[in-house]
Amino acid sequence: MGMRVEMLLLGLVVGLCLSVRLEAQLQVGFYKKNCPNAESIVREEVSKAFDSNRGIAAGLVRMHFHDCFVRGCDGSVLIDSTTANTAEKDSPANNPSLRGFEVIDSAKAKLENSCKGQVSCADILAFAARDSVQLTGGLGYPVPAGRRDGRISVASESLNELPGPTSDVATLTQIFARKGFTQEEMVTLSAHTIGRSHCTSFSNRLYSFNTTASQDPSLDTAYAAQLKQQCPQGSKDTTLVVPMNPSSPNFMDTAYYVDILANRGLFTSDQTLLTDTATASQVRSNAFNGLLWRVKFAAAMGKMGKLDVLTGTAGEIRSNCRVIN
Repeated sequence: MGMRVEMLLLGLVVGLCLSVRLEAQLQVGFYKKNCPNAESIVREEVSKAFDSNRGIAAGLVRMHFHDCFVRGCDGSVLIDSTTANTAEKDSPANNPSLRGFEVIDSAKAKLENSCKGQVSCADILAFAARDSVQLTGGLGYPVPAGRRDGRISVASESLNELPGPTSDVATLTQIFARKGFTQEEMVTLSAHTIGRSHCTSFSNRLYSFNTTASQDPSLDTAYAAQLKQQCPQGSKDTTLVVPMNPSSPNFMDTAYYVDILANRGLFTSDQTLLTDTATASQVRSNAFNGLLWRVKFAAAMGKMGKLDVLTGTAGEIRSNCRVIN
């Protein structure tokens, strides 16, 4: 391990510890007295699901991201739609791409049996995302708890707050900046290093890019040909999916950044990171220093988990993560 990485790792760990102290109402070990097995119960449920389906880890990490960027980390993405309201999970930004809801349901049921009414759905999701990062080769990070569950979930807010697959670098920078993230943190968190995508999220790059080119010229031609085989033009099958990082779809590594350098980023929002001098430099740095990226990713995930949280007497502790009490 190089001196620079050692110093950065030490600095980020110290920073995380300090931020934990500064969060007066979010605390590491929040459930130590009233539900001491809370984190281990969540970890067990995530591990069981991961053993059955390795792709579930990516789903849980993404779900946490999509929860925190809309109304903060309040578990609102878990709420089901009703006849009177279309909830976040059924927004085009989330449906059908989000998955892993059943893992949160299972963990919640176990926790309700063990310590009824104590552990919020928002905290369960934050723990599950951290566990998923670790299971796929990423670094663990402290997750201070004490989040309360929100009571509002509106589909349209997901479209307004979440970055889309066609976003350019300026838009991505702006969206992340609204949440208090630097451009470097944006590049760090943008890594689609695990998981899969529906063909509909990038097919425009293959068949109808713009008025002058049917195929995105920034997309490697061999990779484009492979994607066309997997996602045929005119297919009506909305369930077709491809791995976002073909070389290691279930392992959190820096192949995502290596692929971008080779013009093999799956989404416009991936490849656009090479169009800006600063973000291109960060892509190169991450591509060739896996430990450094893992350290930065763990720190950024820890920071994201504190976005606009509800604490104290705000919100509620849902007894069913899908339904407001």
